[in-house]
Amino acid sequence: MSGYTPDEQLRVEQLTKLRRQWLKDQELSPREPVLQPKPAGVLAKFWAGFLEPKTLWRLYTYKVYNAGVFTFTRLLIPAWIVHYYVKYHITKRPYGIVEMKPKLFPGDTILETGEVIPDLPEVEGHGHH
Repeated sequence: MSGYTPDEQLRVEQLTKLRRQWLKDQELSPREPVLQPKPAGVLAKFWAGFLEPKTLWRLYTYKVYNAGVFTFTRLLIPAWIVHYYVKYHITKRPYGIVEMKPKLFPGDTILETGEVIPDLPEVEGHGHH
């Protein structure tokens, strides 16, 4: 037995016709959609007006943005780099850059405060080995 029975063939043709009709019904005509568009909200109205070319808000925002970018990239970052270099690589102050702290022993004097390091306290019960 090969192929469809007459009843099956009729059913396949009906399904094919219905699918084609459904696909055709999905296409919108030029006058659709029939629903009226919703009026724009407050925020949408603000942005629509704000983003129009050559409005004062847009011009001033652009100027502030450009000034901020200029200040940050041409003034603040180079100033920070120069400050870092001067502070850590050129300064001649003593202890400006401490690569290794000097060892302190009893009787030494601390340069910054002039304080003398006292002797270590004797611990009772511990003698010399």
